[in-house]
Amino acid sequence: MAYYISLFSPETYFAFTASEKNTAGVREHLQNAASRVRPGDKLVCYLTKLSRWVGILEVKSPCFLDNTPIFLPSADPFKVRFQVSPQVWLAPEYGIPVQENVCWERLSFTRELPRNSTVWTTMFRRSLRELPEEDGCCLEQLLTGQEAEKVRYEFSAADRKNLRPSLVNAETRQIPVLIPEDEPESNPHSEPESDSGTCGGPEAGHTRIQALLAEIGAEMRFKIWLPRNDRQRVLAVWNPPSEGVLLDRLPMNLDQLTMRMIENIDVLWIRRRAIVHAFEVEHSTSIYSGLLRMADLMAVHPNLAIKAHIVAPLSRRTKVLREISRPVFSLIESGPMSETCSYLSYDAVAELRSERNLQHLNDSVLEEYTEYAAETEF
Repeated sequence: MAYYISLFSPETYFAFTASEKNTAGVREHLQNAASRVRPGDKLVCYLTKLSRWVGILEVKSPCFLDNTPIFLPSADPFKVRFQVSPQVWLAPEYGIPVQENVCWERLSFTRELPRNSTVWTTMFRRSLRELPEEDGCCLEQLLTGQEAEKVRYEFSAADRKNLRPSLVNAETRQIPVLIPEDEPESNPHSEPESDSGTCGGPEAGHTRIQALLAEIGAEMRFKIWLPRNDRQRVLAVWNPPSEGVLLDRLPMNLDQLTMRMIENIDVLWIRRRAIVHAFEVEHSTSIYSGLLRMADLMAVHPNLAIKAHIVAPLSRRTKVLREISRPVFSLIESGPMSETCSYLSYDAVAELRSERNLQHLNDSVLEEYTEYAAETEF
């Protein structure tokens, strides 16, 4: 038996609660992860936005595909499903906050961290991340005890706000959105909190991550595109492994406006004549020009099947995910950016580079490191 994290947003939590509670689901891009889950395994359920553990579901079937609406009223994206049996299912006010001593001091991924750390959130990049057995057993014991004892954890004002419905009506479906609170702007030239590869000032940190993404893509047998204005700086850090890996021109025939947008994206991974992955590195907190560039591209050319990623320090994770969830980025014809554009931390880029036998891995390995605002903790 194995334990896996299952993430519920407030919207999907209430939808599951109102259902017969016998079917759990994840998005299609997690189908490979879902195929590893077996009957008898347990899903440890975590309520995002409130950061609370709320349940244990025992898996009763292998995964299967079904688009019958359960988690959203129409066009339900949680199509990869399991039959489940609830062992514990708590109301939000009885969910155990992750920062309560009873959790924080016992779980392997939090007990050595200071309370103000955000490193623990990397455990919640996506659903179906396997938990260490000791953590799974600990959480099962805590949640089973909580179901019997019913210790109430009062909501903060922020918790109450996060529990409110945040769905907007698109033409064919309802889409979760978020309107971030106004935040004071930081100095755009200031250095963020320490993340892997960020020392040396803002420009050096940006360039180093561009170079690392280029190196990873080349190792995975992609051709690489870098903006012409960045090449000299990046090539001072990254040495292409062979001639032709770094492209001199893009191998596609698109209109001039689209080409101009694409040529300025920080790093592109290209296979044959198609852009497979596009990365915008956002080292500054002042403005998310990369996010706007991705949105412009998707709005102007919705049929381009490009996997988009915003890359930023872990200290800026929450801001990136909140910005991606804005209504303006949720009503794009190609689909809400909270589902199509992922966040990738600098630390995750460094982790990915350290993967053994990277040259033999499929690029789907990126799903192990990226986070989508529609389904993660922030």
